[in-house]
Amino acid sequence: MGKVVLVTGVARQLGGRLVRRVHRDPGVERVIGVDAEEPAHRLDGAEFIRTDIRRPTIGRILAEHAVDTVVHLDVSGTPLGTGGRTAVKETNVIGTMQLLGACQKSPTVRRLVVKSSTSVYGSAPRDPAVFLETTLPKSLPSGGFAKDTVEVEGYVRGFARRRPDVAVCVLRFANILGPCADSPLAEYFSLPVLPTVFGYDPRLQFVHEDDVVDALQLALNEPRPGTLNSGTFNVAGDGVLLLSQCSRRLGRPTVPVLLPAVTWVGTALRTVGVTDFSPEQIRLLTHGRVVSTAQMREALGFDPKFSTAETFADFARSRGPGLLPPQSVARAVDRIGERLRSLGSARGGRRGSARTQQRGDGRAADAAARSDAGQGA
Repeated sequence: MGKVVLVTGVARQLGGRLVRRVHRDPGVERVIGVDAEEPAHRLDGAEFIRTDIRRPTIGRILAEHAVDTVVHLDVSGTPLGTGGRTAVKETNVIGTMQLLGACQKSPTVRRLVVKSSTSVYGSAPRDPAVFLETTLPKSLPSGGFAKDTVEVEGYVRGFARRRPDVAVCVLRFANILGPCADSPLAEYFSLPVLPTVFGYDPRLQFVHEDDVVDALQLALNEPRPGTLNSGTFNVAGDGVLLLSQCSRRLGRPTVPVLLPAVTWVGTALRTVGVTDFSPEQIRLLTHGRVVSTAQMREALGFDPKFSTAETFADFARSRGPGLLPPQSVARAVDRIGERLRSLGSARGGRRGSARTQQRGDGRAADAAARSDAGQGA
């Protein structure tokens, strides 16, 4: 008998892609997709059951279909359809609680994979340069999707203690980007003008949506020889990008805003539809966040196909040209940099000449003083 896999959140593009991929796996007998909304995309031969994971019906589905592998993707920062932030939080937190309660009672469940986020580390001015999976945040996120993920992971750890016979894998994905990305940061980068925090240029990491699907598929199967896919893993592409580099590559101008006024900007952005421009999102765009992916490669055995820069380039192509041509912006930045370097060199040369003249004048004064002293003697 092959595996029976249940995937939550299949109405989103990411969930639909994973269902189609898993359905082609010869080791999988059945794939069941669940969501509160009817998916607009195809699920191939997978079975779809319309249900809200916040309701007890999810327990009956696990029992009726003898599900042994659960992939929980219904943890998101953006609403689906007409729902708002309240509906998103309820699905993230209450839905996870209900799903884990059903998994705990199910005697057939043997593997649980949970989609999480590196936002659990928060963003603070005294953060380490690179977060490890074991690094504790300087301050816990206080709101938005980041707080949801902290609560979700807390419930998952409790489930793992109560059901030690179930292999649990938590994948902390960096900011997910790609042509079909629907993350809060993708919404932010789609704005015609990007508000930034004055005086800050944060480091950012991205993971391509294709790599997200590959990592999830790797986690839901039995571990390959020499690897371990139970535990918590950071998943991100190689390298980092500064926010200023992102804006130039998109061709979108930035509007620096003083930090005290950023909350007003966040309120305005939520009014125009950017749903998760929360204080935690603002902290990310102020202090940035970089995570270590050593465990992803060494223990999980996963090697992303896209680097952070390649992921962002693919995302930028899908969004079309911005107000400013990226090539022209890059040339202008290069010219300004060369001009500043030449001015710095010129000023350095003048300061060097002045110091040489001062040293010469000082030596002349010392000689004159010694001559006067000799004549006086």
